[in-house]
Amino acid sequence: MNEERCALERLLPAADLEAPIAERLAEYGGMLLEGNRRSNLTGAKTPEALAPHILDSLTLAPFVVDPLVDVGSGGGLPAIPLAIAVGVAVTLIEATAKKVRFLQETLRRLEIAGEVVGGRAEVVGHDPAYRDRFASGTIRAVAGAPTSAELLLPFIAPGGVALLQCGFMTPQERSALADAALILAAELERVIDLGGRCIAILRKTGPTPPRFPRRTGMPSKRPLCGS
Repeated sequence: MNEERCALERLLPAADLEAPIAERLAEYGGMLLEGNRRSNLTGAKTPEALAPHILDSLTLAPFVVDPLVDVGSGGGLPAIPLAIAVGVAVTLIEATAKKVRFLQETLRRLEIAGEVVGGRAEVVGHDPAYRDRFASGTIRAVAGAPTSAELLLPFIAPGGVALLQCGFMTPQERSALADAALILAAELERVIDLGGRCIAILRKTGPTPPRFPRRTGMPSKRPLCGS
């Protein structure tokens, strides 16, 4: 057991996690920090810096339903901690090849049910194998809220929930997200303030119109509702 995993095992139980879950989260964190030395997977470089990100991922746990899709998975936050804590199957959408390889190895070593799909959300979101399929989905720090909604909602089945981890959201941004959700066949149920950051919860009301997500780069270049 490496020193970083040991450090994480000391840090994570402070959040009242059950010991087996804390141990698996620490194992994942150790893998992430080790992989980060070879490839840029996360901005967190130490156990002390990474532990809050793992715990922040778990704030979504009460809202997650099986199966789960995660868009822009990067090093696996928040989806892998959620899979460990909640036991859901995960589909990870990631465009960068080195991150895809890390995620595949992580699922294999931790025996997490799911798959990694290499590709951009703008493309994979039109694949019938993944479109309108998932009961819940997550997206973290990928883009502004309307852009994140456009990238994530096409994957969510009607009646399912989309969870956006955002920074501080102004009233104008919240209004833009609510309007964008309606365009994408969803509604903004609520925004949970976590102090300087928030979780936006959107409920899918029907199939996303076929033209969404727009072509690669367009959701970020021209966000819905002018946000």
